[in-house]
Amino acid sequence: MDAYKIQEHQYDVIVVGAGGAGLRATLGMAAKGLSTACLTKVFPTRSHTVAAQGGISAALGNMGEDDWRFHFYDTIKGSDWLGDQDAIEYMCREAIPAIIELEHFGVPFSRTEDGRIYQRPFGGMTTHYGKGTAQRTCAAADRTGHAILHTLYQQALKHEARFFIEYFALDLIMDDEGACRGVLAWDLSEGTLHLFRAQAVVLATGGYGRAYFSATSAHTCTGDGGGMVLRAGLPLQDMEFVQFHPTGVYGAGCLITEGVRGEGGILRNSAGERFMERYAPNAKDLASRDVVSRSMTIEIREGRGVGAQSDHIHLHLEHLGGDVINERLPGIAETAKIFAGVDVAREPIPVLPTVHYNMGGIPTNYWGEVVRKVGNDPDAVVPGLFAIGESACVSVHGANRLGSNSLLDLVVFGRAAAIRAGELIKPGGNHKPLPASATDAALANFDRLRHAQGGTATADLRLQMQRVMQKDAAVFRTGESLKQGCAAISATFESFADVKVSDRSLVWNSDLVETLELQNLLGQAVVTMHSAENRKESRGAHAREDYQERDDVNWHKHTLVSLDGKGGVGFDYRPVHMNTLSKDVEPVPPKARTY
Repeated sequence: MDAYKIQEHQYDVIVVGAGGAGLRATLGMAAKGLSTACLTKVFPTRSHTVAAQGGISAALGNMGEDDWRFHFYDTIKGSDWLGDQDAIEYMCREAIPAIIELEHFGVPFSRTEDGRIYQRPFGGMTTHYGKGTAQRTCAAADRTGHAILHTLYQQALKHEARFFIEYFALDLIMDDEGACRGVLAWDLSEGTLHLFRAQAVVLATGGYGRAYFSATSAHTCTGDGGGMVLRAGLPLQDMEFVQFHPTGVYGAGCLITEGVRGEGGILRNSAGERFMERYAPNAKDLASRDVVSRSMTIEIREGRGVGAQSDHIHLHLEHLGGDVINERLPGIAETAKIFAGVDVAREPIPVLPTVHYNMGGIPTNYWGEVVRKVGNDPDAVVPGLFAIGESACVSVHGANRLGSNSLLDLVVFGRAAAIRAGELIKPGGNHKPLPASATDAALANFDRLRHAQGGTATADLRLQMQRVMQKDAAVFRTGESLKQGCAAISATFESFADVKVSDRSLVWNSDLVETLELQNLLGQAVVTMHSAENRKESRGAHAREDYQERDDVNWHKHTLVSLDGKGGVGFDYRPVHMNTLSKDVEPVPPKARTY
């Protein structure tokens, strides 16, 4: 690989990704005096966190009685008891100081009349362990992610973090002892390659929603961190759990926040029925996302969908009135006008469940340290490697994430990773020497794809992958469809060997970027489909029609899945953490989940 000249950089910490999690970790580590560099393939304020609408959860109690223990219970129940209860306690307890910290950073939250942070109801958020409805989701109108992202970026600049913008992370650099020592990246604007050496690498690269045909995710959500982890020989966790958001704009996939239903929006079928009363008599339209998505799908299947094809549902907010819409949902009104052509004050929004979030990802502890199973130790730390945000599986979301817990996840665990890095890393510490061959595998992969001369365009392979995932790993799954899906997605993975890259340049080569992204997506698509076929139960977002009940005897465990270079899939398991961190709250044993 002598054709490539590699520029070397040394920092205490390298953060890959500049969404909410990456920026919170970046500013936190820089504030602790660690030399911190953040690599991002898009400008930080274009990261996908900017699209988060509804809000961020914390039991502040500004709009009525609340307690972090209620939030703890709701999150465990929402996870269908697959979430790790030590991590969930940490997140729900730390939510309160994390929100106050955001406010002090300058996040422009919406306010109550007496000046406190405004909080709205969200699906699955209750008081008194399911008895009441909680107003727990802190909101900046319906642009909460936008407000948080811009604020965190400003704070990171204030703490003099270094940003390398429009750099594409290619692969992790691992040593012979299994420690992560850095990352190889490609500067898209100059066409140069860079080796970033660090005492710790933090992956904050987001989810892989673009493995599906219809997703609320930006086109940049290609799971680059998960792809790098798989190529490094490390496992991913709980990849079978993919969340469908109930309300994506029909035909476009754009997100209509759960905050619409939190403000009083109602789902109706072709008969005008508020059908959620049948499926979730207490929570109704504010049941958890997996429940609402399945209910909508059943209504459509049974012939009660709306439209010429009877293939979607109507979301009504006309009854809320113009003042509420303009004050609390202005972005939604705009989105509906642009992508659905409707005036929300006069007519309903056509909606359909759409891929929204990946509960699975890189397994970590609640400090954000990547873990793997080594012998009898299911929680062995991978030295020098962290993962946070949607790229990680902490696991606080388990089998199903509650709405507004995602922004919280970003902030709390970005903050936790910074705290842990401050404990482990000595500022300006020496870097161990790397062998000359350290970058060989990463360079070989990059060069092979750059000069790929197959017969199939990247776009065609990507579409093939997306259609397979949309068809066979959907809201409802069957053994037959999953077996077909496994065969089809594995065939697509094999077809990647025939990919064609027409542009050989190194400067702004979007053809090569999309091919590298497809490689990352394909790996995760394969392990998602095979993990779904492997799990013989229904739990949270994983709904199998041939195994309709949750099976706590055989399947109350985390799936660990690995992928070899030929597409072979291997499985192992980790126990779910049923312990709490303190005596302030008791573990919640599994029980039937009803809304």
